[in-house]
Amino acid sequence: MNDLNQVRGASREKVEAMFDSISHRYDLLNRLLSLGTDKRWRRKAINIIGEHIKASSILDVATGTADLAIEALMLKPDQITGIDISEKMLAAGQEKLERHGYSEKIRLIKGDSEKILFPDNMFDAVMSAFGVRNFENTVTGLGEMLRVIRPGGMIMVLEFSRPGWFPLRQIYGFYFRKILPWIGRKVSGDPDAYSYLPDSVMSFPDNENFLALLRNVGFAGAEQCRLSGGIASIYYGFKP
Repeated sequence: MNDLNQVRGASREKVEAMFDSISHRYDLLNRLLSLGTDKRWRRKAINIIGEHIKASSILDVATGTADLAIEALMLKPDQITGIDISEKMLAAGQEKLERHGYSEKIRLIKGDSEKILFPDNMFDAVMSAFGVRNFENTVTGLGEMLRVIRPGGMIMVLEFSRPGWFPLRQIYGFYFRKILPWIGRKVSGDPDAYSYLPDSVMSFPDNENFLALLRNVGFAGAEQCRLSGGIASIYYGFKP
């Protein structure tokens, strides 16, 4: 898997195997690759949900090791459900939940983000951090997220984005194309797992393009909150 097209074109089994291979280092990699800011970004993202709705039931799509789900406990929901295709990522997340005593509030289930196995209009909020860019079909995944949100509920997506101003854009590009893959390969122990990341970020339909996708899928009031000079963004919108 040397680039985004190969990752998106690969079978779900191959994508699952890739994330299985880095599950033991995933949290550390997130700290390193975001320069330690990913926790602050997640907190801001969850605060945005809390500012707009009372979220009693939350679905975390592509939950990974459940960091976003854990952060969402600050909203005091009745239940958080996380889904992911990688069993080893879920196992790492489950161990974390049990270690911190969160397993009664958060349940983790193996599930496909583009074929969500829940009925329509089930959740107050559906969210995802650093997972949407790995959807094989972004529109299909967003459509599924819309389907399971109750009317008046919201979507929240936290993703890397590209800053627009000099020199941060150039520094960012160099870091993502040269430094980040090297760090990822060294820390993860998998020579291929992070080689796709720069292309996945650079080709992701970010900023206004992603807002347009949200609107086209059917979300209303789509907005963007740029983080850390625009190297990441929070996108959110509402189900009419």
